[in-house]
Amino acid sequence: MNATAALSSPFQPALMPTAGATVSWSEMVSHRSYLVRFAQRRLRDPMLAEDAVQDVFEAVLCGRAAFAGRAALRSWLTAVLKNKIVDAVRRNAGTDQLDDETMDSGALAIACPQPQPDQVAEQRQLLARALARIDALPAGLRDAMRLRVLEEQSTESVCARLGISEDNLFVRMHRARKHLLS
Repeated sequence: MNATAALSSPFQPALMPTAGATVSWSEMVSHRSYLVRFAQRRLRDPMLAEDAVQDVFEAVLCGRAAFAGRAALRSWLTAVLKNKIVDAVRRNAGTDQLDDETMDSGALAIACPQPQPDQVAEQRQLLARALARIDALPAGLRDAMRLRVLEEQSTESVCARLGISEDNLFVRMHRARKHLLS
């Protein structure tokens, strides 16, 4: 089968332009609303999303991104948009975004809320109950939970100390968590 026969194959989707075909402006713009929604879900900023979509169109029109026809036009535009989103995130990664409310006469005010005394008491009670439930576990499960979670020892050191395999440790941790949640 030669190249021209492959291009005129009845199995080729009707919406997919042939390889090397140029994409018309109207074809691209017909996907704009989808691309903007896609970008807004990723960037969570309508203005950045619009900019990213415009960057996609600019890249296509300037020839920096060339449609080869190996995928549907929407899929290809989405792939180009994903790259533009990554670029936008990288560009804005080093900048701090401050609201006008956080600025106090030119001084930077960073809120670092401290828990209220009643919240501290509640957290202590929750911790005491959790520790009591761990103490009530069967010995094998209790030891595995204490060493691995509370003392934050490595899997290897816990296995060596308890004389068990890694698989057995994972089974014990699973069972301990299941007991704690029931």
